[in-house]
This record gives sequence, C-alpha cells and structure tokens, in this order.
Amino acid sequence: MTPRTLLALGAAVLAFSAGALATDGVTGLGADAAVAADTSYDAAPVRVSNAKLRRVDSIELDAEALVLRNGGKTVVESSMRDSHLTVSLLDRLLGTPSRTQTAEGDGGACFSAGTTSTWGGAVRVAALKTDAAAGNAVEIRILRDSVRSKLGAEIDLSGPDGIQVGDDIANEIADAPHSERVSYGSDDSRAWQLLLREGWGAEHADDEPRLSTTPDGADSGTNGVSALTNETTVTVLGSPMPVHAQRSC
Repeated sequence: MTPRTLLALGAAVLAFSAGALATDGVTGLGADAAVAADTSYDAAPVRVSNAKLRRVDSIELDAEALVLRNGGKTVVESSMRDSHLTVSLLDRLLGTPSRTQTAEGDGGACFSAGTTSTWGGAVRVAALKTDAAAGNAVEIRILRDSVRSKLGAEIDLSGPDGIQVGDDIANEIADAPHSERVSYGSDDSRAWQLLLREGWGAEHADDEPRLSTTPDGADSGTNGVSALTNETTVTVLGSPMPVHAQRSC
C-alpha cells in the first residue's frame, strides 16, 4: 500500500475521527475518563445481571450504540452517549483492558491528552472528557472479527448487517452512492471508507439533516458507523466516523 493510504488508515484508527472533528477543539480524555467521563446522557440506568452477560455471544457496533446479543436476542444496548455504561459493560464481559494515556499532541497535532481502553487487541474505546458536539461520549473501533470473554468464550464482533473485519465488501462499495464512500490511495493500491449506517447528525435530531457544519461553512461530513478497507477487505469498523469530512481538528 502507498504511504498516503497507510497514513489515511492509521489516522482513522488512532485519531478517533469524530471527536477530533466534532468537539470544537475539546477532544481530550482525563486520566480516569475511561470509566467515569461526564456525559449528558440522562436515560434511566441500565442494569444487566452477570448471568445474562455471560450468555453474550456477539457484539454489534451500530451507528449510535454498542449492542450485546445472545443469539438473535438483545441482552443490552449501550448508547454511545453513556461512556460509563459502555466501558463498564465491556470490563465485566471482557475483563481488564490495556489502558494507554497520551499527552496532548502525541501522534499528531490534533491528538488531545487522553486514555484509550483496548480489549484483546480487538475492541478499542475512547471515553471523551467532554461530549462531542454530535452527542457521543465514546468513540469505538473494532479491529478484529472476534474477542475472548474473560471466561474464555469467543464473542463475534461485527458492524451493521453482520459485516466483520476480514470480510470482502467489494459489492457493497460498488453499490454505495458516492456520498457514502471515500477512496484513498491510487488505482493499484486503493483503500476505502464506506458508511454502513448513518447517525450522529447535527444536534442528533431526527428531523435534521445528518450533516454538521463548522462556523466557517466547511462541512464535517456525514457521520455514523463506517468500515475501512485494504482494497476491498475490511480492516477496521468504527463509530462515529465521518465520510467526506472537510475540516481539520
């Protein structure tokens, strides 16, 4: 792959794109924010027993939630507006993650100080110190097609419609409108970003267009859950992750 392609993919995985694009300059994570970040999410508390959690055999990354399932039955759905619930559920299910703290500017000019939690090299979560303008309190990347629970059970990881890391999505890319896909690299070494499901629109209102803009009019793209590919093979699933964003940090 070309250096440009590798840089594009690396930035999308490590920068947790939507936070860098949508928080108006506030994307940092406090040292303890991975578990206790402030959030504007005010729904009733979600509780799930350990017995039910042990039955989880798949996790789906949706546009605005992480959905834990047992077969076709939803065990619990964690809104990405609730950082504490998302991280605590994964801690209970997958065990203690590796946590990395970075100083502001590490990895690039747009990277703020923060903490990321990674389970089994497969699920990576950033809990935002301050909610992004779109409303999300966490940003999530799926890096493999499965992960082991803390009890050793294999749990499938996917995005919408069952798309997983390692899948060839050439047909989905070809069928998608140009507004939902972006290509990186050259013709002989091409990578793609494909929007799988739309979400995180401006002020996250159902009657508003799913496009947010900066004060100077440069748009921040259409946000939701996306797949990144090496040629047409999925390498990363991420949410929120904007397509056709035209602003820097």
